[in-house]
Amino acid sequence: MTVVAEAQTAGRGRLGRGFFSPPYANLYTSVVLRPSIATSEAPAWTLAAAVAVADTVAVSAGGDVAIKWPNDVLLGGLKTSGILMELGAEATRVSHLVLGIGVNLNTERAQLPEEFRHLATSLASHCGERVDRVAFARRLFENLERTLDVCAASGFAGILPRFQARFRMPGQRVRVRELDGSELTGVVRGVDADGALLLATPDSSAVRVVAGDVTLDKETP
Repeated sequence: MTVVAEAQTAGRGRLGRGFFSPPYANLYTSVVLRPSIATSEAPAWTLAAAVAVADTVAVSAGGDVAIKWPNDVLLGGLKTSGILMELGAEATRVSHLVLGIGVNLNTERAQLPEEFRHLATSLASHCGERVDRVAFARRLFENLERTLDVCAASGFAGILPRFQARFRMPGQRVRVRELDGSELTGVVRGVDADGALLLATPDSSAVRVVAGDVTLDKETP
């Protein structure tokens, strides 16, 4: 099941952050999925969705599209899309996933809230022309279906080459806030076949991060 909204009165992203959602400008959609997977496999579906969004954005924007692990799509280094996944589970198996996807299409940067303006953009601002929202949505849903079909059949390993082609974080120093509230810092080495983020920490330890909120050094106040 897929739902598309013209606006959101209480749009939110990861960790309860707000997502600016003005009417008649962008794409806000939720997709309900029922894959036959273990709960441990679910985080990789966010990454697979990010690949589908990035490929769709690139149709309009060309090669300046990157994925920030785990759930943002960047255009010229600025956020243009966020993905939020929620799930239901029975024991260790997923009963359903809900992928919430927001893509900034036609909101000008000057219209964004001041606290987001230096971090975010839209396709229209980047490309200099308005985006046909219906055509964009059609391409996105086609890409999403194809990509998630591969993920269901082959796991994230089947998507990994496409993810790596848009993953520009290796070598960057980051701060990660994990779901339990703890924080760690390190240099990104890559992602593994399950989609986990691989870090080298200051004490030279190798750390595998399955879920968390990542801040790049350039974003650190």
